[in-house]
Amino acid sequence: MMKGGLGGLMKQAQQMQANMKKAQDELATIEVEGQAGSGMVKVTMTCAHEVRRVKLDDSLLSDDKEMLEDLIVAALNDAVKQAAATTKAKMSGFSAGLPPGMSLPF
Repeated sequence: MMKGGLGGLMKQAQQMQANMKKAQDELATIEVEGQAGSGMVKVTMTCAHEVRRVKLDDSLLSDDKEMLEDLIVAALNDAVKQAAATTKAKMSGFSAGLPPGMSLPF
């Protein structure tokens, strides 16, 4: 009886692992956008943290270089936060059945 229960548990764990892999593969294709300077700097990246595009408003090209660098950093950080929120939302179902205090690495 115990062996059947353990076998079933292992099968469930393998299925959950396969589902998590599929979700992670899907997340790698989802794009999010981070912005800074009221949208004057935009960074598009995937939820796998691959930067796809950086868009700069033309008016920034004649501005202070340090300010532009700061805006790019802020937009990148915003994109990372967007990716993390999307990943957390997508993966939250996988931790629903876990005991309290136990979580999965995303």
